[in-house]
Amino acid sequence: MAQKYIDNYREKGARKRLVDLLEKKGIQDQEVLKAIGTVPRHYFFAETFWNQAYKDIAFPIGEGQTISQPYTVAYQTELLHIRKGDKVLEIGTGSGYQTCVLLEMGATVYTIERQEKLFEKTKYVLPEKMGYKAHFFCGDGSIGISQHAPYDKIIVTAGAPTVPEILLKQLKIGGILVIPVGDEDTQKMVTILKVAEHDYEKIVLDTFRFVPLVGDKAW
Repeated sequence: MAQKYIDNYREKGARKRLVDLLEKKGIQDQEVLKAIGTVPRHYFFAETFWNQAYKDIAFPIGEGQTISQPYTVAYQTELLHIRKGDKVLEIGTGSGYQTCVLLEMGATVYTIERQEKLFEKTKYVLPEKMGYKAHFFCGDGSIGISQHAPYDKIIVTAGAPTVPEILLKQLKIGGILVIPVGDEDTQKMVTILKVAEHDYEKIVLDTFRFVPLVGDKAW
């Protein structure tokens, strides 16, 4: 049975309550909150589970992957300091929810997913059903997408054992990389500012739990 794409007062009201919750949890960037309040997260769920869509939880989406907790999406996005027109590389398209939040904020997004079924689904659903247009790639996200580098911002939505050097090379000077780094169970969110070609400022932040980043430069 085909997914129904309905966005009425009930769903919009649920998004407003989610935004209020994220503010209480410390998200301050109003553009991030506006994007979270606009993107219809229930579209990423089977209709049976729409009652879960605006809870601040992660949720399975198949292929061993999850749609990230809204707080986690907001947290990473806030660290990127997105400006309209930013060229963003997203490692791990997953459901496409984070992709939509970035697009809603005016970024140009290059997004890569290693799971072919998820790639095929998001490549179709985001532009055709939701009106969100990104540049979709299927492959090893741990090595980035060098042919379209450099990027203003890079976001990694899976946990890596270390920061892949190859991603740092694809970042513009003045650009920001946000990546969870640690073991396969828990990671620390790390933000890196590229100050010069071989000079970086690194800040280690809060603890999170992401699915592992799998690839040549990861697990």
